[in-house]
Amino acid sequence: MTADLVYLLLGVSLLLAMVLPVMLHNAAVSAPIVLVVVGGLIGLLPIFGDVSLAPTDNLGFVEHLTELTVIVALMGVGLALDRPLEWRRLGTWRRWGATWRLLGIAMPLCIAGVALLGWWVAGLAPAAALLLGAVLAPTDPVLASDVQVGGPTSTREEDPDEIDEDDDVRFALTSEAGLNDGLAFPFVYAAIMAATMGAVTEWGLRWVAWELVGKVAIGVAVGTAVGWALTKLAFSSPSPSLRLAEIGEPLLALAAVLLSYGVAEVAQGYGFLAVFACAMTMRSWERGHDYHAHMHESIERLERLLTLIVLLLLGVALTNGILENLGWPGVLVGLALVFVVRPLTGIVALRVGYTPARMGKESLDPRECWATAFFGVRGVGSLFYLAYAMGETDFGDHEQLWAIVACKVTLSVLVHGIAATPVMKRLEAIAEERART
Repeated sequence: MTADLVYLLLGVSLLLAMVLPVMLHNAAVSAPIVLVVVGGLIGLLPIFGDVSLAPTDNLGFVEHLTELTVIVALMGVGLALDRPLEWRRLGTWRRWGATWRLLGIAMPLCIAGVALLGWWVAGLAPAAALLLGAVLAPTDPVLASDVQVGGPTSTREEDPDEIDEDDDVRFALTSEAGLNDGLAFPFVYAAIMAATMGAVTEWGLRWVAWELVGKVAIGVAVGTAVGWALTKLAFSSPSPSLRLAEIGEPLLALAAVLLSYGVAEVAQGYGFLAVFACAMTMRSWERGHDYHAHMHESIERLERLLTLIVLLLLGVALTNGILENLGWPGVLVGLALVFVVRPLTGIVALRVGYTPARMGKESLDPRECWATAFFGVRGVGSLFYLAYAMGETDFGDHEQLWAIVACKVTLSVLVHGIAATPVMKRLEAIAEERART
């Protein structure tokens, strides 16, 4: 494949990335669907020669590309959330009630359900089945943009404490995506330990103390500290040249991504959680300032470009053999996750123990619960986790795992991409009618 042809394809693809979100804004076909299809068509062209496009032959590239895409998306998600979360104000935690249920109930149940299907239906080894459950657990912050909040509200005239999302479905899915990409990491490590250290009695206590608790705490602490330092610099620095909020320099957001992720990883914490905590901390500072919107816009553009590359490469891989080891059991696992496991675990999480008096005005009605439970979009995060885990140890079923995950991500892009616009429009219409009455 010549360099000139690469430039041509990248130019056409970048043009698509710019115009598709606008063209398809009100359509039932999402931009990710078109990009995957375009990638698949590119993959059919006889231009790649002897270049191997198998993920197993390019683990490092896949891991780092998807890693960068996810952390950029996590910064965008954190900056987009208007609803505050403050450690010392319990009322703000209550507003996140649906999020805690999705994280604490739905995600573990989803991991267990997919792991069971992977072992029982697809015939995976126990460690590989657990890995499959872990990598398909997180709701993706990259591909779920059609069902997430649009961006930060800039209303300096209003009371910043009153800024809040009115759409609880979008808020629940956005906040879940921001947190569960990091919280899935302990379960990926559990699969790695199961593959390398044997019985759970050999590593269980260490896993709970360090992978489940210690690294989570470090990631949140580092992200909060970095976010506090950067926003204090940007808004309150004694030097006018360092008050970036006054200058309106949006690249501070990208610096925050790299700093929070890098410091957390060096400190042995979870970088994904650090990036989201950093973004939330930055968003909490002068919440009504329009600087947050500027930072979010710059991050969103970079995220769009990275997503374009990932989706095109996924489409190319789909027509170049990644699905060769996908049998009907793998297809069944993917269908079960989209239509059974995620919806049911989401409903259990959102409805068990539910009472309006207990959940308050932030509760979801039954239709909103079903929508939130259904739109558990899987995507770039799953590709990252699988590449990362396979770089750590040999799970023995790597080709089948890649086939199942690629099938599931593609299925999610198609099903959720087609359903997002009509479902969200219907929910918005119901909410407007309810508000009028």
